[in-house]
Amino acid sequence: MPWFPKRFLLALALVAGGVAAQAQTLRIGLAEDPDVLDPTLARSFVGRMVFAGLCDKLFDIDEKLNIVPQLALSYQWAPDHKSVTLKLRPGVTFQDGEKFDAAAVKFNIERHKTMPGSNRRGELAPVTSVDVIDPLTVRLNLSSPFAPLLAQLTDRAGMMVAPKVAQAEGDKFGAHPVCSGPYKFVERVPQDRIVLEKNPTYWNKDAIHFDKIVYTPIPDATVRLANLRSGQLDFIERFAPSDMEKLQAEKKFKTSAITEIGYQGITINVGKSDKAKTSPLHDPRVREALELALDRQGLVQVVMDNQAIVGNQWVPPTNAFYAKNMPMPKRDVARAKQLLKEAGVTNPSFTLLTPTTSDAQRIALVVQAMAREAGFDVKIQAAEFATSLNMADKGDFEAYVLAWSGRPDPDGNLYSFDVCKQPLNYSGYCDAEADKLIKESRETLDVNQRKKVFEQVAAKVLKDRPIIYLYHRKWLWAYSPKLQGVRNIPDGLLRVQGLKM
Repeated sequence: MPWFPKRFLLALALVAGGVAAQAQTLRIGLAEDPDVLDPTLARSFVGRMVFAGLCDKLFDIDEKLNIVPQLALSYQWAPDHKSVTLKLRPGVTFQDGEKFDAAAVKFNIERHKTMPGSNRRGELAPVTSVDVIDPLTVRLNLSSPFAPLLAQLTDRAGMMVAPKVAQAEGDKFGAHPVCSGPYKFVERVPQDRIVLEKNPTYWNKDAIHFDKIVYTPIPDATVRLANLRSGQLDFIERFAPSDMEKLQAEKKFKTSAITEIGYQGITINVGKSDKAKTSPLHDPRVREALELALDRQGLVQVVMDNQAIVGNQWVPPTNAFYAKNMPMPKRDVARAKQLLKEAGVTNPSFTLLTPTTSDAQRIALVVQAMAREAGFDVKIQAAEFATSLNMADKGDFEAYVLAWSGRPDPDGNLYSFDVCKQPLNYSGYCDAEADKLIKESRETLDVNQRKKVFEQVAAKVLKDRPIIYLYHRKWLWAYSPKLQGVRNIPDGLLRVQGLKM
Protein backbone atom coordinates (compact mmCIF):
# COMPACT_ATOMS: atom_id res chain seq x y z
CA MET A 1 0.00 0.00 0.00
CA PRO A 2 1.44 3.45 -0.91
CA TRP A 3 2.43 5.64 2.02
CA PHE A 4 0.50 8.91 2.71
CA PRO A 5 1.03 11.40 5.55
CA LYS A 6 -1.47 10.93 8.37
CA ARG A 7 -2.96 14.41 7.98
CA PHE A 8 -3.66 13.69 4.26
CA LEU A 9 -5.57 10.51 5.20
CA LEU A 10 -7.48 12.45 7.86
CA ALA A 11 -8.43 15.16 5.32
CA LEU A 12 -9.52 12.46 2.87
CA ALA A 13 -11.70 10.83 5.54
CA LEU A 14 -13.28 14.18 6.40
CA VAL A 15 -14.07 14.88 2.74
CA ALA A 16 -15.56 11.40 2.26
CA GLY A 17 -17.56 11.75 5.48
CA GLY A 18 -18.84 15.15 4.36
CA VAL A 19 -19.99 13.76 1.01
CA ALA A 20 -21.76 10.85 2.71
CA ALA A 21 -23.48 13.16 5.19
CA GLN A 22 -24.52 15.50 2.39
CA ALA A 23 -25.97 12.68 0.34
CA GLN A 24 -28.31 11.83 3.22
CA THR A 25 -29.80 15.34 3.48
CA LEU A 26 -31.99 16.91 0.81
CA ARG A 27 -31.77 20.71 0.93
CA ILE A 28 -34.71 22.59 -0.60
CA GLY A 29 -34.95 26.34 -1.19
CA LEU A 30 -38.45 27.83 -0.79
CA ALA A 31 -39.68 31.19 -2.12
CA GLU A 32 -41.36 32.09 1.19
CA ASP A 33 -41.49 31.08 4.82
CA PRO A 34 -44.56 28.84 5.33
CA ASP A 35 -47.33 29.83 7.69
CA VAL A 36 -48.49 27.47 10.47
CA LEU A 37 -47.69 23.77 9.90
CA ASP A 38 -51.18 22.58 10.79
CA PRO A 39 -53.17 21.25 7.79
CA THR A 40 -56.43 22.56 9.27
CA LEU A 41 -55.22 26.14 9.72
CA ALA A 42 -52.57 26.43 6.98
CA ARG A 43 -53.07 28.40 3.77
CA SER A 44 -49.68 28.99 2.11
CA PHE A 45 -48.35 27.21 -0.96
CA VAL A 46 -44.89 26.71 0.55
CA GLY A 47 -46.55 25.13 3.57
CA ARG A 48 -48.00 22.52 1.20
CA MET A 49 -44.46 21.95 -0.13
CA VAL A 50 -43.39 21.03 3.44
CA PHE A 51 -46.56 18.99 4.06
CA ALA A 52 -45.65 16.85 1.02
CA GLY A 53 -42.83 15.46 3.18
CA LEU A 54 -44.64 15.55 6.49
CA CYS A 55 -48.30 14.56 6.10
CA ASP A 56 -49.85 11.90 3.89
CA LYS A 57 -53.38 12.44 2.54
CA LEU A 58 -56.30 10.13 1.87
CA PHE A 59 -55.65 10.53 -1.89
CA ASP A 60 -53.06 12.15 -4.14
CA ILE A 61 -52.99 13.28 -7.77
CA ASP A 62 -50.69 12.22 -10.58
CA GLU A 63 -49.15 14.06 -13.54
CA LYS A 64 -52.50 14.02 -15.41
CA LEU A 65 -54.55 15.16 -12.39
CA ASN A 66 -55.98 11.66 -11.89
CA ILE A 67 -56.92 10.89 -8.28
CA VAL A 68 -54.73 8.06 -6.95
CA PRO A 69 -54.70 6.16 -3.61
CA GLN A 70 -52.54 7.21 -0.67
CA LEU A 71 -53.95 6.49 2.82
CA ALA A 72 -57.27 5.44 1.27
CA LEU A 73 -57.01 2.52 -1.16
CA SER A 74 -60.41 2.91 -2.85
CA TYR A 75 -63.75 4.73 -2.76
CA GLN A 76 -67.36 3.85 -3.57
CA TRP A 77 -70.10 6.43 -4.13
CA ALA A 78 -73.65 5.63 -2.95
CA PRO A 79 -76.20 5.44 -5.83
CA ASP A 80 -77.67 8.85 -4.79
CA HIS A 81 -74.13 10.34 -4.50
CA LYS A 82 -74.94 11.53 -0.98
CA SER A 83 -72.22 9.46 0.66
CA VAL A 84 -68.85 7.94 -0.22
CA THR A 85 -67.27 4.92 1.47
CA LEU A 86 -63.47 4.74 1.74
CA LYS A 87 -61.37 1.60 2.26
CA LEU A 88 -58.22 2.49 4.21
CA ARG A 89 -54.65 1.25 3.93
CA PRO A 90 -53.87 -1.32 6.65
CA GLY A 91 -50.76 -1.23 8.86
CA VAL A 92 -50.28 2.55 8.89
CA THR A 93 -49.21 4.37 12.05
CA PHE A 94 -48.75 8.04 12.86
CA GLN A 95 -45.23 9.29 13.59
CA ASP A 96 -45.85 8.98 17.36
CA GLY A 97 -46.90 5.31 17.02
CA GLU A 98 -50.67 5.92 17.22
CA LYS A 99 -52.63 3.73 14.81
CA PHE A 100 -54.16 5.20 11.64
CA ASP A 101 -57.69 3.86 11.19
CA ALA A 102 -61.30 4.86 10.45
CA ALA A 103 -61.64 6.54 13.87
CA ALA A 104 -58.60 8.72 13.02
CA VAL A 105 -60.20 9.72 9.71
CA LYS A 106 -63.41 10.65 11.53
CA PHE A 107 -61.41 12.74 14.04
CA ASN A 108 -59.52 14.57 11.27
CA ILE A 109 -62.56 15.38 9.13
CA GLU A 110 -64.43 16.65 12.19
CA ARG A 111 -61.40 18.71 13.26
CA HIS A 112 -61.21 20.30 9.79
CA LYS A 113 -64.92 21.16 10.02
CA THR A 114 -65.17 22.48 13.57
CA MET A 115 -61.78 23.86 14.69
CA PRO A 116 -61.89 27.66 15.18
CA GLY A 117 -59.99 29.34 12.35
CA SER A 118 -60.16 26.24 10.11
CA ASN A 119 -59.41 26.99 6.45
CA ARG A 120 -60.79 23.57 5.44
CA ARG A 121 -64.32 24.30 6.62
CA GLY A 122 -65.51 25.49 3.19
CA GLU A 123 -63.73 22.67 1.39
CA LEU A 124 -65.71 20.10 3.42
CA ALA A 125 -68.92 22.10 3.95
CA PRO A 126 -71.29 19.42 2.47
CA VAL A 127 -69.88 16.66 4.74
CA THR A 128 -72.54 16.33 7.48
CA SER A 129 -71.16 13.34 9.40
CA VAL A 130 -68.58 10.55 9.32
CA ASP A 131 -69.41 6.92 10.14
CA VAL A 132 -66.84 4.35 11.25
CA ILE A 133 -68.00 1.12 9.55
CA ASP A 134 -65.06 -0.99 10.74
CA PRO A 135 -61.41 -0.18 11.59
CA LEU A 136 -60.48 0.14 7.88
CA THR A 137 -63.78 1.42 6.41
CA VAL A 138 -65.19 4.90 6.82
CA ARG A 139 -68.21 6.62 5.26
CA LEU A 140 -68.52 10.35 4.63
CA ASN A 141 -72.17 11.46 4.55
CA LEU A 142 -73.16 14.54 2.54
CA SER A 143 -76.01 17.05 2.68
CA SER A 144 -76.14 16.90 -1.15
CA PRO A 145 -74.03 15.42 -3.97
CA PHE A 146 -70.58 17.04 -3.93
CA ALA A 147 -68.54 16.68 -7.14
CA PRO A 148 -65.22 18.13 -5.79
CA LEU A 149 -65.03 15.93 -2.64
CA LEU A 150 -62.31 13.47 -3.72
CA ALA A 151 -60.24 16.32 -5.20
CA GLN A 152 -60.47 18.11 -1.82
CA LEU A 153 -59.12 14.97 -0.12
CA THR A 154 -55.96 15.09 -2.31
CA ASP A 155 -54.87 18.19 -0.40
CA ARG A 156 -54.89 19.56 3.15
CA ALA A 157 -58.54 18.55 3.75
CA GLY A 158 -57.37 14.95 3.23
CA MET A 159 -54.25 15.23 5.43
CA MET A 160 -54.33 13.10 8.54
CA VAL A 161 -52.76 14.26 11.81
CA ALA A 162 -52.26 12.15 14.94
CA PRO A 163 -55.51 12.49 16.96
CA LYS A 164 -54.03 12.21 20.49
CA VAL A 165 -51.36 14.88 19.89
CA ALA A 166 -53.79 17.13 18.01
CA GLN A 167 -56.31 16.91 20.86
CA ALA A 168 -53.69 17.65 23.49
CA GLU A 169 -52.06 20.53 21.58
CA GLY A 170 -55.16 22.27 20.16
CA ASP A 171 -54.22 25.36 18.15
CA LYS A 172 -50.54 24.92 19.20
CA PHE A 173 -50.29 21.68 17.18
CA GLY A 174 -48.60 23.47 14.25
CA ALA A 175 -45.53 24.19 16.40
CA HIS A 176 -44.73 20.45 16.56
CA PRO A 177 -46.92 18.63 14.01
CA VAL A 178 -47.31 14.84 14.04
CA CYS A 179 -48.70 13.19 10.88
CA SER A 180 -48.29 9.87 9.06
CA GLY A 181 -45.99 11.04 6.25
CA PRO A 182 -42.50 9.91 5.23
CA TYR A 183 -40.68 12.49 7.38
CA LYS A 184 -41.08 13.58 11.02
CA PHE A 185 -40.89 17.16 12.24
CA VAL A 186 -37.62 18.02 14.05
CA GLU A 187 -37.39 21.81 14.34
CA ARG A 188 -38.39 25.12 12.87
CA VAL A 189 -36.50 28.40 13.04
CA PRO A 190 -38.80 31.08 11.55
CA GLN A 191 -37.42 32.71 8.37
CA ASP A 192 -34.44 30.32 8.54
CA ARG A 193 -35.23 26.60 8.25
CA ILE A 194 -37.62 23.71 8.77
CA VAL A 195 -35.95 20.35 9.45
CA LEU A 196 -37.60 16.95 8.97
CA GLU A 197 -36.09 13.50 9.53
CA LYS A 198 -36.97 10.11 8.07
CA ASN A 199 -39.94 8.35 9.66
CA PRO A 200 -38.71 4.76 10.32
CA THR A 201 -42.26 3.38 10.60
CA TYR A 202 -43.51 4.88 7.30
CA TRP A 203 -45.74 2.46 5.38
CA ASN A 204 -43.90 3.16 2.11
CA LYS A 205 -40.38 3.48 3.56
CA ASP A 206 -38.71 1.71 0.60
CA ALA A 207 -39.50 4.82 -1.50
CA ILE A 208 -37.67 7.14 0.93
CA HIS A 209 -33.93 7.56 0.36
CA PHE A 210 -32.88 10.68 2.30
CA ASP A 211 -32.35 10.69 6.08
CA LYS A 212 -33.26 14.33 6.43
CA ILE A 213 -34.86 17.24 4.55
CA VAL A 214 -34.04 20.87 5.29
CA TYR A 215 -36.39 23.51 3.81
CA THR A 216 -34.85 27.00 3.67
CA PRO A 217 -37.02 30.05 2.90
CA ILE A 218 -35.18 32.53 0.61
CA PRO A 219 -37.63 35.14 -0.79
CA ASP A 220 -35.15 36.57 -3.31
CA ALA A 221 -35.08 34.37 -6.45
CA THR A 222 -31.53 35.50 -7.35
CA VAL A 223 -30.22 34.54 -3.92
CA ARG A 224 -32.07 31.20 -4.11
CA LEU A 225 -30.38 30.39 -7.41
CA ALA A 226 -26.98 31.53 -6.08
CA ASN A 227 -27.40 29.03 -3.22
CA LEU A 228 -28.15 26.25 -5.70
CA ARG A 229 -25.11 27.20 -7.80
CA SER A 230 -22.82 27.22 -4.75
CA GLY A 231 -24.03 23.75 -3.70
CA GLN A 232 -25.78 25.00 -0.53
CA LEU A 233 -29.11 23.72 -1.94
CA ASP A 234 -30.06 20.68 -4.04
CA PHE A 235 -33.44 21.93 -5.28
CA ILE A 236 -35.13 25.33 -5.60
CA GLU A 237 -38.73 26.13 -6.45
CA ARG A 238 -39.75 29.22 -8.46
CA PHE A 239 -36.49 30.62 -9.81
CA ALA A 240 -36.71 33.88 -11.79
CA PRO A 241 -38.20 33.26 -15.26
CA SER A 242 -35.44 35.41 -16.78
CA ASP A 243 -32.93 32.75 -15.65
CA MET A 244 -34.54 29.88 -17.60
CA GLU A 245 -32.68 30.44 -20.87
CA LYS A 246 -29.35 30.80 -19.08
CA LEU A 247 -29.85 27.65 -17.01
CA GLN A 248 -30.84 25.61 -20.06
CA ALA A 249 -27.80 26.86 -22.00
CA GLU A 250 -25.39 26.10 -19.12
CA LYS A 251 -26.69 22.52 -18.75
CA LYS A 252 -25.31 22.37 -15.18
CA PHE A 253 -28.73 21.90 -13.58
CA LYS A 254 -31.96 20.15 -14.45
CA THR A 255 -35.04 22.35 -14.83
CA SER A 256 -38.82 21.83 -14.87
CA ALA A 257 -41.56 24.16 -16.15
CA ILE A 258 -45.04 22.94 -15.18
CA THR A 259 -48.15 25.02 -15.99
CA GLU A 260 -49.98 25.53 -12.72
CA ILE A 261 -53.61 24.70 -12.00
CA GLY A 262 -53.90 27.94 -10.01
CA TYR A 263 -53.67 31.59 -10.98
CA GLN A 264 -51.96 34.92 -10.36
CA GLY A 265 -54.37 37.77 -9.74
CA ILE A 266 -55.23 41.00 -7.98
CA THR A 267 -57.74 40.55 -5.14
CA ILE A 268 -59.84 43.67 -4.54
CA ASN A 269 -61.40 44.61 -1.21
CA VAL A 270 -65.06 44.97 -2.26
CA GLY A 271 -66.62 44.34 1.15
CA LYS A 272 -64.13 42.88 3.61
CA SER A 273 -63.84 46.01 5.80
CA ASP A 274 -64.62 49.72 5.97
CA LYS A 275 -61.55 50.28 3.80
CA ALA A 276 -63.60 48.95 0.88
CA LYS A 277 -66.12 51.79 1.20
CA THR A 278 -63.51 54.55 1.06
CA SER A 279 -61.54 53.07 -1.86
CA PRO A 280 -62.23 54.21 -5.44
CA LEU A 281 -62.20 50.48 -6.34
CA HIS A 282 -65.51 50.12 -4.53
CA ASP A 283 -67.16 51.34 -7.76
CA PRO A 284 -67.45 48.41 -10.22
CA ARG A 285 -66.73 50.81 -13.12
CA VAL A 286 -63.36 51.67 -11.56
CA ARG A 287 -62.55 47.95 -11.19
CA GLU A 288 -63.45 47.40 -14.84
CA ALA A 289 -61.27 50.38 -15.82
CA LEU A 290 -58.36 48.88 -13.89
CA GLU A 291 -58.73 45.58 -15.73
CA LEU A 292 -58.95 47.34 -19.11
CA ALA A 293 -55.76 49.29 -18.29
CA LEU A 294 -53.82 46.02 -18.01
CA ASP A 295 -52.12 44.19 -20.85
CA ARG A 296 -51.94 40.55 -19.73
CA GLN A 297 -49.56 39.47 -22.49
CA GLY A 298 -47.29 42.38 -21.59
CA LEU A 299 -47.38 41.33 -17.93
CA VAL A 300 -46.45 37.75 -18.83
CA GLN A 301 -43.60 39.00 -21.02
CA VAL A 302 -42.14 41.49 -18.52
CA VAL A 303 -42.85 39.74 -15.22
CA MET A 304 -42.59 36.10 -16.27
CA ASP A 305 -40.31 36.20 -19.31
CA ASN A 306 -43.12 34.35 -21.09
CA GLN A 307 -42.97 31.49 -18.55
CA ALA A 308 -46.76 31.70 -17.99
CA ILE A 309 -49.98 31.67 -20.00
CA VAL A 310 -52.43 34.59 -19.92
CA GLY A 311 -55.76 34.02 -18.24
CA ASN A 312 -58.88 35.82 -17.06
CA GLN A 313 -60.48 33.09 -14.93
CA TRP A 314 -59.79 30.83 -11.95
CA VAL A 315 -58.71 28.05 -14.34
CA PRO A 316 -56.35 28.34 -17.35
CA PRO A 317 -57.80 28.52 -20.89
CA THR A 318 -56.46 24.96 -21.41
CA ASN A 319 -58.73 23.61 -18.64
CA ALA A 320 -61.89 21.70 -19.63
CA PHE A 321 -63.92 23.92 -17.28
CA TYR A 322 -62.72 27.26 -18.73
CA ALA A 323 -65.85 29.35 -19.49
CA LYS A 324 -65.62 30.15 -23.19
CA ASN A 325 -68.53 32.62 -22.92
CA MET A 326 -66.18 35.02 -21.07
CA PRO A 327 -63.14 35.41 -23.35
CA MET A 328 -59.95 37.30 -22.50
CA PRO A 329 -60.55 41.08 -22.43
CA LYS A 330 -58.07 43.12 -24.52
CA ARG A 331 -56.35 46.19 -23.15
CA ASP A 332 -58.40 49.33 -23.88
CA VAL A 333 -56.98 52.46 -22.24
CA ALA A 334 -59.49 54.78 -23.96
CA ARG A 335 -62.44 52.77 -22.60
CA ALA A 336 -60.77 52.67 -19.15
CA LYS A 337 -60.54 56.48 -19.13
CA GLN A 338 -64.18 56.72 -20.27
CA LEU A 339 -65.30 54.46 -17.39
CA LEU A 340 -63.37 56.56 -14.86
CA LYS A 341 -65.04 59.66 -16.26
CA GLU A 342 -68.47 58.01 -15.89
CA ALA A 343 -67.59 57.08 -12.29
CA GLY A 344 -66.58 60.70 -11.64
CA VAL A 345 -62.98 59.85 -10.68
CA THR A 346 -60.50 60.80 -13.37
CA ASN A 347 -57.38 60.20 -11.21
CA PRO A 348 -58.28 57.46 -8.72
CA SER A 349 -55.59 56.66 -6.17
CA PHE A 350 -55.30 53.34 -4.31
CA THR A 351 -52.66 51.25 -2.55
CA LEU A 352 -51.64 47.88 -3.96
CA LEU A 353 -50.43 45.46 -1.26
CA THR A 354 -47.79 42.99 -2.40
CA PRO A 355 -45.75 40.22 -0.75
CA THR A 356 -41.97 40.80 -0.75
CA THR A 357 -41.34 37.95 -3.24
CA SER A 358 -39.55 38.98 -6.44
CA ASP A 359 -42.35 38.10 -8.90
CA ALA A 360 -45.09 39.76 -6.80
CA GLN A 361 -43.03 42.96 -6.59
CA ARG A 362 -42.48 42.94 -10.35
CA ILE A 363 -46.24 42.52 -10.96
CA ALA A 364 -46.97 45.52 -8.70
CA LEU A 365 -44.50 47.74 -10.59
CA VAL A 366 -45.83 46.75 -14.04
CA VAL A 367 -49.46 47.17 -12.92
CA GLN A 368 -48.55 50.58 -11.50
CA ALA A 369 -47.01 51.67 -14.84
CA MET A 370 -49.84 50.29 -17.02
CA ALA A 371 -52.62 51.72 -14.82
CA ARG A 372 -50.92 55.14 -14.80
CA GLU A 373 -51.62 55.42 -18.55
CA ALA A 374 -55.37 55.24 -17.82
CA GLY A 375 -55.12 57.86 -15.06
CA PHE A 376 -54.66 55.67 -11.96
CA ASP A 377 -52.26 56.62 -9.18
CA VAL A 378 -51.16 53.26 -7.72
CA LYS A 379 -49.10 53.27 -4.53
CA ILE A 380 -47.26 50.05 -3.63
CA GLN A 381 -47.05 48.62 -0.12
CA ALA A 382 -44.78 45.56 0.35
CA ALA A 383 -45.12 43.17 3.29
CA GLU A 384 -43.62 39.80 4.21
CA PHE A 385 -45.92 37.06 2.85
CA ALA A 386 -47.48 35.81 6.12
CA THR A 387 -47.95 39.44 7.25
CA SER A 388 -49.68 40.32 3.97
CA LEU A 389 -52.07 37.35 4.43
CA ASN A 390 -52.93 38.57 7.94
CA MET A 391 -53.60 42.06 6.55
CA ALA A 392 -55.84 40.53 3.87
CA ASP A 393 -57.68 38.57 6.59
CA LYS A 394 -58.47 41.78 8.45
CA GLY A 395 -59.40 43.65 5.27
CA ASP A 396 -56.45 45.99 5.84
CA PHE A 397 -55.89 46.58 2.09
CA GLU A 398 -57.51 48.01 -1.04
CA ALA A 399 -56.02 45.68 -3.65
CA TYR A 400 -53.63 42.75 -3.12
CA VAL A 401 -51.28 40.91 -5.48
CA LEU A 402 -52.11 37.32 -4.52
CA ALA A 403 -51.45 34.02 -6.27
CA TRP A 404 -53.34 30.79 -5.61
CA SER A 405 -51.53 27.53 -6.27
CA GLY A 406 -54.70 25.82 -7.48
CA ARG A 407 -56.61 22.60 -6.92
CA PRO A 408 -57.36 19.73 -9.32
CA ASP A 409 -61.09 20.56 -9.30
CA PRO A 410 -62.03 24.16 -10.32
CA ASP A 411 -64.20 24.42 -7.20
CA GLY A 412 -60.98 24.56 -5.17
CA ASN A 413 -60.04 27.79 -6.97
CA LEU A 414 -63.47 29.33 -6.59
CA TYR A 415 -65.63 28.39 -3.60
CA SER A 416 -63.47 29.58 -0.69
CA PHE A 417 -62.69 32.88 -2.45
CA ASP A 418 -66.08 33.92 -3.82
CA VAL A 419 -68.78 32.50 -1.54
CA CYS A 420 -70.04 34.73 1.30
CA LYS A 421 -67.96 34.58 4.49
CA GLN A 422 -65.70 31.73 3.36
CA PRO A 423 -62.26 31.55 5.05
CA LEU A 424 -60.21 32.63 1.99
CA ASN A 425 -62.69 35.26 0.78
CA TYR A 426 -60.24 38.14 1.28
CA SER A 427 -62.22 40.41 -1.07
CA GLY A 428 -65.33 40.22 1.14
CA TYR A 429 -67.39 39.47 -1.98
CA CYS A 430 -70.91 38.32 -1.12
CA ASP A 431 -73.61 37.84 -3.74
CA ALA A 432 -76.68 35.61 -3.36
CA GLU A 433 -76.88 34.78 -7.08
CA ALA A 434 -73.17 33.86 -7.26
CA ASP A 435 -73.53 31.70 -4.12
CA LYS A 436 -76.51 29.85 -5.60
CA LEU A 437 -74.68 29.14 -8.88
CA ILE A 438 -71.45 28.03 -7.17
CA LYS A 439 -73.46 25.70 -4.93
CA GLU A 440 -75.11 24.26 -8.05
CA SER A 441 -71.68 23.69 -9.65
CA ARG A 442 -70.72 21.58 -6.62
CA GLU A 443 -73.86 19.45 -6.71
CA THR A 444 -73.79 18.76 -10.46
CA LEU A 445 -71.91 15.53 -11.18
CA ASP A 446 -72.46 15.48 -14.96
CA VAL A 447 -69.36 17.12 -16.53
CA ASN A 448 -71.18 18.84 -19.42
CA GLN A 449 -73.86 20.18 -17.14
CA ARG A 450 -71.19 21.42 -14.74
CA LYS A 451 -69.45 23.30 -17.58
CA LYS A 452 -72.72 25.13 -18.31
CA VAL A 453 -73.08 26.12 -14.65
CA PHE A 454 -69.48 27.38 -14.55
CA GLU A 455 -70.28 29.59 -17.57
CA GLN A 456 -73.09 31.19 -15.55
CA VAL A 457 -70.77 31.60 -12.55
CA ALA A 458 -68.15 33.26 -14.79
CA ALA A 459 -70.70 35.64 -16.34
CA LYS A 460 -71.61 36.85 -12.84
CA VAL A 461 -68.33 36.79 -10.89
CA LEU A 462 -66.00 38.07 -13.63
CA LYS A 463 -68.32 41.06 -14.14
CA ASP A 464 -68.24 41.88 -10.40
CA ARG A 465 -64.41 41.51 -10.29
CA PRO A 466 -63.62 40.62 -6.65
CA ILE A 467 -60.47 39.21 -8.27
CA ILE A 468 -58.86 40.33 -11.53
CA TYR A 469 -57.19 37.19 -12.90
CA LEU A 470 -53.96 37.87 -14.79
CA TYR A 471 -52.17 34.67 -15.78
CA HIS A 472 -51.23 31.10 -14.90
CA ARG A 473 -47.57 30.65 -14.02
CA LYS A 474 -45.30 27.81 -14.88
CA TRP A 475 -43.78 26.25 -11.78
CA LEU A 476 -40.07 26.73 -12.44
CA TRP A 477 -37.78 24.32 -10.65
CA ALA A 478 -34.01 23.96 -10.84
CA TYR A 479 -32.13 21.14 -9.17
CA SER A 480 -28.92 19.15 -9.00
CA PRO A 481 -28.44 16.82 -12.00
CA LYS A 482 -27.76 14.08 -9.43
CA LEU A 483 -31.28 14.33 -8.00
CA GLN A 484 -33.39 11.57 -9.52
CA GLY A 485 -37.09 10.76 -9.28
CA VAL A 486 -38.46 14.33 -9.60
CA ARG A 487 -42.09 14.20 -10.80
CA ASN A 488 -43.72 17.14 -12.61
CA ILE A 489 -47.22 17.31 -11.08
CA PRO A 490 -49.33 20.41 -11.93
CA ASP A 491 -50.01 21.35 -8.30
CA GLY A 492 -46.35 22.41 -8.15
CA LEU A 493 -45.51 20.29 -5.09
CA LEU A 494 -42.36 18.18 -4.89
CA ARG A 495 -43.21 14.57 -3.96
CA VAL A 496 -40.38 13.16 -1.82
CA GLN A 497 -41.26 9.51 -2.49
CA GLY A 498 -38.74 8.08 -4.97
CA LEU A 499 -36.27 10.99 -4.72
CA LYS A 500 -32.63 9.99 -4.48
CA MET A 501 -29.14 11.25 -5.33
